[in-house]
Amino acid sequence: MKSFLRNNGLSLTLMALFLVTLVGQAWAGLMDFNSEQREHALATIGMGQYLLSGHFWQAVGENWESEFLQMAMFVVLTIFLFQKGSPESNDPDDPDDPEKLVERSSDPRAPWPVRRGGLIGRMYAHSLSAAFALLFVLSFTIHVVGGHRAYVREQHLNRQPTPDLMEYVASGTFWFESMQNWQSEFLSLAAMVWLSKYLREHKSAESKAVASPHDAHE
Repeated sequence: MKSFLRNNGLSLTLMALFLVTLVGQAWAGLMDFNSEQREHALATIGMGQYLLSGHFWQAVGENWESEFLQMAMFVVLTIFLFQKGSPESNDPDDPDDPEKLVERSSDPRAPWPVRRGGLIGRMYAHSLSAAFALLFVLSFTIHVVGGHRAYVREQHLNRQPTPDLMEYVASGTFWFESMQNWQSEFLSLAAMVWLSKYLREHKSAESKAVASPHDAHE
């Protein structure tokens, strides 16, 4: 168990932080939802009902979609775009692929799709970007469905016509919810790529060695 915790400490800690903050979001969201209910002289709800509401899933979906879009775009863009000196980028002065993709590997420790080769091996070679793209589509769908339910409720409270799903997706409300998160994700990535060229964090896997020249790649 000690070895398992050491070897997986980063992912376990991040998932624990995710769960803690998700619970915090649900609690704060319920308080906000019930406050709005009271303002309109409507009955408040409990946590179970809130977790099924569009109010909760709209907020969850729009944040998840921006994170997975960010990661999918970053994985793909770093294939052919560079930032000289950044540990987040391949070296533009060394165009040779350090890991030549082969049809089949004889190394018994290689992942089984690589050992099998062929189409499965080629698909596996792009599985990371595909996984992030799929997660983006799923979270985007959560945002669409949850956001529509929340938007219908808001329109109902304001005694406005109830929009259908496609009207919501075509609305400025939906794209404002998305774009306000997407732009912040791309800004944070750009800051990470640029600042990691000049600044250091001792022993971090996201940083070059402290003594490395700014334009060096490791």
